Amino acid sequence: MLGRLFGRGAERPVADPHALPVPRRQRNGTYTLHALGDARVLALVEAAKTADWEAVKTALAPFDLGRDHQVLAELADLDGLQDWIGRAVEQDKEHRATALLISGARHITWGWEARTSARAVNVSQEQWRVFHERLHIAEEHLLEAAELRPDWLTPWRRLLTSGRGMSLGRSVNEARLDAALRRDPLDLETHIEWVSQLQPRWSGEAGEALAFAREAFADAPEGHRIGCVIAMAHIEDWVESDDKNCLVTPEIQDELLEAAEHSILHPAYERRPGWQEDFNIFAMALSLASERIALPRVFRELDGAYTPWPWKYMAKPEEMYTRARRNA
Repeated sequence: MLGRLFGRGAERPVADPHALPVPRRQRNGTYTLHALGDARVLALVEAAKTADWEAVKTALAPFDLGRDHQVLAELADLDGLQDWIGRAVEQDKEHRATALLISGARHITWGWEARTSARAVNVSQEQWRVFHERLHIAEEHLLEAAELRPDWLTPWRRLLTSGRGMSLGRSVNEARLDAALRRDPLDLETHIEWVSQLQPRWSGEAGEALAFAREAFADAPEGHRIGCVIAMAHIEDWVESDDKNCLVTPEIQDELLEAAEHSILHPAYERRPGWQEDFNIFAMALSLASERIALPRVFRELDGAYTPWPWKYMAKPEEMYTRARRNA
């Protein structure tokens, strides 16, 4: 019982030598996490901003881009990267697969920037045209990257997103899901993407996503971040529901508590660059469920670190993070 109240293990994690200094906090004590809070990731992002491909390759050395979704996402989110990455694809034969992967990931994000998050009925014909044009390029680049590097996982997870956007159908995306999970049966980002695709708004059935998440979590090792898929499945159910108190039940509170203690709050959990996003996923889910045992510890470990995902599901994400933190 004491472990549930105060958290297993009193010792703090060993200081990360690559951790960025905490930036100046806002008045409410929070700050937005940048570059996954890691100096090496920041160097990578800065190199990409200057369109210096040689510097990008050097900065990528500590990372496995074929498996590290979060580092790839930092590049995919960079405005303007699409203007020069094509040259690397064409000119650097030795590292063509890496350039293709980065380009494919960026074109998906760039495509969604054109489409926006508006409902389909509110997206213009021109927006749809640009959206599909960019996703088509993404598909070509990611499929070639996967062919060049069959051991890589990240192309297949990204192809799930482009396949959903292009409405390629469930059978195509199930094949891509299988390809990703063959490479890592417990890959969190792949599972979260599929949880999203199983929602009714993407032609899924009610309850499918949570069942999928529970099956994935059932045999997970202690301390594995796959526990976040339980939190994300409940967040997705909240997004779909008209009842904004739908997660406030003892059963859901207990399930989220168990998942948190088995994953991010377990001593075996590894704090990799961007670990704060895992904690933000649980922070949002536990807050929506009005859970009161794990939630204070999650926010205490975050120490004010805010990540846009998954709070962007809310109308005022930073404000809602701050409110949830204050009420924990």
